[in-house]
Amino acid sequence: MDLAFAGHVIEWRGPSPYYFVPLPEEQSADINEVASQATYGWGVIPVEARIGEVAFATSLFPKDGGYLLPLKNAVRRPLDLTPGDEVTVELTVRLDSR
Repeated sequence: MDLAFAGHVIEWRGPSPYYFVPLPEEQSADINEVASQATYGWGVIPVEARIGEVAFATSLFPKDGGYLLPLKNAVRRPLDLTPGDEVTVELTVRLDSR
């Protein structure tokens, strides 16, 4: 399943800061339809993502009926992303993760 969307970088402050892009409701609903085929546990969904020229593999985190795309430093730093920045994301849900 391939998706594309725009979203804003957010920061979650816990013991250490984490950065995410929340998926819009429409794309979250699309993923929910295939979640049982993709998840490897705890509701996380393995994906391949691209923001600009940076491609990366990660897993979406379920949150309040939607999903969050985590942004590691290896993704954020080359793109100079900070909280509030708008990004365009290309995303492929990996359905063969098990």
